[in-house]
Amino acid sequence: MMKFYKQLFIVFVALISSILSFAQNQVTIDQSAYNSNCGTVIDQSGNGLKATWKTGENQLGSILFNFDDSKPLISKVALSNGTDLPVTITQNVEPAFVVTVGERDLKKPNGWIIFFDRVNRKPHDSYTAEILVKNVKISSQGNRCSIQIDSLYAGPFSGSLVFTLYEGSPLIHIEGVIQSDLDARAIVYDAGLVSSSPDWKNIAWLDIEGKFRRAGMTVPLAESIKVRHRTILAESENGSLAVFPAPHQYFYPLDFSENYNFNWYGENYRYRLKEFGLGIRLPLDGDQRYVPWFNAPPGTQQRLGFFVLLSTEKGEKTLEQVKRYTRNDQYKKLPDQTTFSSHYHIEHTKDLVGRQPDPDNWNPDDVVIPEDLKEPGFVKVFKDMKVDIVHLAEFHLGETPRLVAKDRLPLLKLMHNECKRLSDRSLLLLPGEEPNVHLGGHWISFFPKPVYWVLNDKEEKPFVEENEGYGKVYHIGNQEETLDLFKEEGGLMWTAHPRIKSSTGFPDNYNQTEFYLSDRFLGGAWKNMPADLSRDRLGERVLNLEDDMANWGKKKYILGEVDVFRVNPDHEQYAHMNVNYLRLNEIPDFSDGWQPVLDALSRGSYFTTTGEVLINEFSVDGILSGDTYKVKKKADVKFNLEWTFPLNFVEVISGDGKDVHRERIDLLETKSFDAGEWIQKMDLRGRKWIRLEVWDIAKNGAFTPPVWLEE
Repeated sequence: MMKFYKQLFIVFVALISSILSFAQNQVTIDQSAYNSNCGTVIDQSGNGLKATWKTGENQLGSILFNFDDSKPLISKVALSNGTDLPVTITQNVEPAFVVTVGERDLKKPNGWIIFFDRVNRKPHDSYTAEILVKNVKISSQGNRCSIQIDSLYAGPFSGSLVFTLYEGSPLIHIEGVIQSDLDARAIVYDAGLVSSSPDWKNIAWLDIEGKFRRAGMTVPLAESIKVRHRTILAESENGSLAVFPAPHQYFYPLDFSENYNFNWYGENYRYRLKEFGLGIRLPLDGDQRYVPWFNAPPGTQQRLGFFVLLSTEKGEKTLEQVKRYTRNDQYKKLPDQTTFSSHYHIEHTKDLVGRQPDPDNWNPDDVVIPEDLKEPGFVKVFKDMKVDIVHLAEFHLGETPRLVAKDRLPLLKLMHNECKRLSDRSLLLLPGEEPNVHLGGHWISFFPKPVYWVLNDKEEKPFVEENEGYGKVYHIGNQEETLDLFKEEGGLMWTAHPRIKSSTGFPDNYNQTEFYLSDRFLGGAWKNMPADLSRDRLGERVLNLEDDMANWGKKKYILGEVDVFRVNPDHEQYAHMNVNYLRLNEIPDFSDGWQPVLDALSRGSYFTTTGEVLINEFSVDGILSGDTYKVKKKADVKFNLEWTFPLNFVEVISGDGKDVHRERIDLLETKSFDAGEWIQKMDLRGRKWIRLEVWDIAKNGAFTPPVWLEE
């Protein structure tokens, strides 16, 4: 009898434990902010839910979540075409993140606005993010639905895991949204999908030589690999999925654009993700120079995102779908516009000198062109990307400001000769430098034709003289002579990487000088630096500068710059790229000079973009950027846009000479690969200028110079 009661007690304890376990694992699902009009249908069943959404014409996608922490978070992902039964693309997988946390040196003058930091050389640690499902919130905005799962933990950071689905798109946007109260932290992250029992048959990618490759599922240790288009794929019985990052935001700023093995697959990745997986990754040591990582100020929500694209096709066709989002890493041709890209330290001239039979005794008009430099790799890169005009920033190695005429002039002539030789009707290669003398900080020079100038006067030469073999040669030794040169030759100059790097404090510290106030000083250049994953746009440092310069009262502009050393076909160049679309109906011929390029910049007749968002028109009652509009009581602010990723928002920004005013227009109804036109009625009385920014869900964007306003 005692044995019977003992057994009964054991059964009772087991039953109570089971009930308590069920109660503990039961997850609260909040749908109060969800509306099925977003295009996603949510079905809650037991301790999980199913989300179904339209992924394309006559195609539905579904994702089944299981909120039992002892099982994979995603039970199944499926697609169906028309009336066909859904087929499983993958099952029993879950997102994975490795977050590496370092300490920012805030004692330096820049504080958070810093590039010259080496976070990897200070104590840092990596954490595998842990998902513990406590509660789930479903919300919708426009045609997108978000599934927020609490909680996500990664060392000192914690937050949520968020899945966002977009009506009409096979994209799943997965983000770890985390924050910390610790100060002076900088981060990088690796991410992807993992499974203890993957149903994938192959891992696939396009290698840097353009060959499509497949690997089986028997990898003893995870491998990091170089790929094209930042994308790695898993093929299953019924289709494939692609994993890729935001094409520009994911890459923290570096001076070099090499492909540092930005993808991975296999087991035991970094000895932290034990299960088999695939995904995206960032190098902790970058280009072995300055390694700033991403800013993560205390209390900011850092969004560690990546995309998964679903397909019933094999890997090759799925990759073609991914490539559409970046227009195949190319810049689309637009009517009566040319693409212009600036600030490249390629050092092709120095390379040629070093390859001469006698590098200490050579003639710029009679150099020997080695076979591999007859069409250098950087020329192929720019042509493949459909960049029309490239402006160099040569001789950046620090010695040229000290060179006297006999040493410097041959280098200039060789650069001019090579730019002419390498230019044709599809690419105009233009000479330029980053002189970094006389003005303060770093700056870029741009002339409308070849100009010979020496950057110092230590030989006590006259300001200008005739030189046999070179013609007119200028010798400059101060700000006044620099401005005189640019006036004489019709050149433009602007601040390189303003307010950061060696331009910290500029152009602010010289915005009352004669050269800044002149029409020879254009303004500044834009790049996503520093990087911060909590921001909803890229490069706020220089966007804010545009507003400040406009409020200072002079017509100054910012243009996109790339600012990298070397450009080669095996690089991940697109991640670091932006271009300026000039309102210029043809590419000038090198021999005739390129004054129209400088004219377009001087007038503000362009827009700047990472490539995915195009501004076909921005006007105020028909007046375009760079022009002046006579203010009326109400104006039609018109913008015509074209995009690949769904858009996030537009911001119409204006200023009154003192304050900056922002009107944000959410574009949460937009879908992938579309175009549209909007007209906003605005009262612009009292305003001095107005401009436009557009940003998509991957933080790709475009912006315009101001339209100037007069009462």
